[in-house]
Amino acid sequence: MDIHLLTIDAALAQVSSNRDGLTSSEAAARMARDKAGVHKSGGGPSRLLLNQFRSPLVILLLVAMVISSFLGDKMDVVIVSTVVLMSTLLGFWQEYRAANAVAALLAVIQAKATVLRDNKTMDLPADQIVSGDVVMLSAGDTIPGDGLLIESKDLFVDESALTGESYPAEKKVGAVAENARQSERFNAVFEGTHVVSGTARVLVVHTGAETEFGAISERLRLRAPETDFERGLRRFGEMLIKVTLVFVIAIFAINVFFHRPVLESFLFALALAVGMTPELLPAIVSITLARGAKRMAEDQVIVRRLSSIENFGSMNVLCSDKTGTLTEGRVKLLGAYDAQGSASELVRLQAVLNATFESGFTNPIDAALRAEAGLDLSTFSKFDEVPYDFIRKRLSVVVEHADAARRHVMITKGAFANVLAVCTKVSTPKGDQPMAEFHADLLQRFADYSNAGHRVLGVANRDVTDDPVINKDDEQEMTFTGFLLFDDPPKAGAAEAIQELRQLGVDFKVITGDNRLMAQRLGTQMGIARPDVLTGEELHQMNDAALINRVSEVDIFAETEPNQKERILIALRKAGHVVGYLGDGINDASALHAADVGISVEGAVDVAKEAADIVLLRHDLGVLARGVRNGRITFANTLKYIFITTSANFGNMFSMAGASLFLPFLPLLPKQILLNNFLSDLPALTIATDSVDPEQVLKPRRWDQKFIRRFMVAFGLVSSVFDYLTFGALLLMLQASEAQFQTGWFIESLMTELFIVMVIRTHRSIFQSKPGRILAIATLVVAGSTIVLPYTALGAMFGLVPLPWYFMATLVIITMLYLLTSEVVKRVMFAKLEQAAAPH
Repeated sequence: MDIHLLTIDAALAQVSSNRDGLTSSEAAARMARDKAGVHKSGGGPSRLLLNQFRSPLVILLLVAMVISSFLGDKMDVVIVSTVVLMSTLLGFWQEYRAANAVAALLAVIQAKATVLRDNKTMDLPADQIVSGDVVMLSAGDTIPGDGLLIESKDLFVDESALTGESYPAEKKVGAVAENARQSERFNAVFEGTHVVSGTARVLVVHTGAETEFGAISERLRLRAPETDFERGLRRFGEMLIKVTLVFVIAIFAINVFFHRPVLESFLFALALAVGMTPELLPAIVSITLARGAKRMAEDQVIVRRLSSIENFGSMNVLCSDKTGTLTEGRVKLLGAYDAQGSASELVRLQAVLNATFESGFTNPIDAALRAEAGLDLSTFSKFDEVPYDFIRKRLSVVVEHADAARRHVMITKGAFANVLAVCTKVSTPKGDQPMAEFHADLLQRFADYSNAGHRVLGVANRDVTDDPVINKDDEQEMTFTGFLLFDDPPKAGAAEAIQELRQLGVDFKVITGDNRLMAQRLGTQMGIARPDVLTGEELHQMNDAALINRVSEVDIFAETEPNQKERILIALRKAGHVVGYLGDGINDASALHAADVGISVEGAVDVAKEAADIVLLRHDLGVLARGVRNGRITFANTLKYIFITTSANFGNMFSMAGASLFLPFLPLLPKQILLNNFLSDLPALTIATDSVDPEQVLKPRRWDQKFIRRFMVAFGLVSSVFDYLTFGALLLMLQASEAQFQTGWFIESLMTELFIVMVIRTHRSIFQSKPGRILAIATLVVAGSTIVLPYTALGAMFGLVPLPWYFMATLVIITMLYLLTSEVVKRVMFAKLEQAAAPH
């Protein structure tokens, strides 16, 4: 049943609760029931384990193993199945550990909700709210479930996530008619929305998948938009699988053509397909990203969405609001002045009354006004309010004065231009005078204050005793009272941090609602000699194409509205930039969603933290610069596995195709292919711990599909040349038997794939860059095991045989020659990449 049609008593009965909420024991029982429902639906580790078997090639191979067990060597079937399962379980364990590590980090910045439990209020993680809870809402809160209002005061809710409506919806307690439209559900609030202003007490009726937002997400399987890196990764995987399948089908056809056993040829082709497919790629990416998230957490940067780390490293433009980012965020009232520029206690009183009685979101300006001492407000009381919004940029409060006349005065405070726009008179010592006579003087005074570096607001009033109930349309024909001057000094170290970001190739742009003059002065303080400023009004006059052409050159966007922030970010992305946005306010949610990587801070409102991909535990741009470096380290380590996979896989497929043409036997047995693949993946799982050369984090890097394809072909051909050299040495020079040939190529193929990591992991010479300790140890241990394996009983189970010393010496020489050749090819490839990336 639609909850907005319920009475409060009916809703309380439906969820077995009361106006004072649940007891802790009742809530715990309901939480246990909810978690049981989630478990039954298939979430958690079990789903992660099943995901390891998503590859149809793996499933097909296991089915083929079952069939062949009735026809052939059952021991081989057991060995092959064991290797496949070990690879799968290894991937599962690594991803599971990575997921747990990330969950522990996210717990640090979990959104909280204020709830009534055991007749007292407490703050709990939002995901612990259950049906029947009574929650207390205030401005900036994310609503944790669908619920019915029990009490409300001046409550406005942003429901754009559900309705698409950009203006906040007013909410109040009351009955809704049976035939009410969805837009008229004024007595209910919904998950996925957030409070813009006001307060409320809400009975939660539905949570999780039972909410309207949850139902939409479940029905449409909503997920975050694909990042640039994820898109490249998906396309890379698709390309590699297509190439693999073409080669595998060709190799199978060749073996059948030469009248080799069909089942054996089929198993060989399948094992080859599994061995060539980068089935551990998801695990490698998860491990690398989780490791990156832990490294960033050490620098006070918490990653909410792992995929955003790659975008963080690729980011070349960072946009930010001004207050609290470039400035201290601790605003101080410098003075209240009348229209003539004289200090005015009346203007100060009106400003303090407005700030004291407003019930909107907490902000530094009102906090500074409320801290003003020496004013007696006892004879004043609040009658009505029109909350601040980011379109009007004004806040109006009706104050009743307990004097003989019981007068009601509407006091309006806000951005100077927006307050001036609704005034027709000016307060002077001679009484109220027409605005026209003073307009130019007021504008000049405002410019002087702004150029001095002050934040300037306007104050106006109007007697509304005859009709004290107001709405935003009543903000007209007002009397301008005076100016409020505030100081919000630049943050220590902000200019240096911006310079550090520039050295990392990240342009910094300010998007602020403050006036042009003040924003321009701040830009100068931040080290921008002649900042290029674009105002919100100028933005209104520009079409999207013009903005895209202009947006890269602009340093500061001033006097902007929240929807313009989103438009600016979209224009920057269309201009080819990877864009970050740093914001902490209610009006930043849409911009955080629009950016490639949304960044917020621990002290931000819940809706900003929920919209962000990354949360800073310290509001410090220096922390941000270190986070960018760590993002690039993570990006670089992920690409290392891509390069290793491409160079080894393409070369092995090409070699297999050629070998199948002239060999009277299989170049490798199916079980040897799978063991080779398993052993080569072990060091790859430690790539996340590898060191990265300093020059690789000095500038943004993006996914380059064309370069990866060229890299794959070049290194694949080099690998194949040395594979054929190995074939020739084994067959023509060493006169190897079938088992010796398979053992020799198994060792050479595995050794080259292990040590190519040391070549590819750096753009420098292999002798000038020291690998990570864990990666080096893992590589040496697996390499040593590979050499020893043919001389053990385990090696015999895989069809490997002991080789004479001169076989081993030949294989070592070929491997060394391969590595030296790869080093030369690498330098040429990476030099061309750097040349293409250099600015012209």
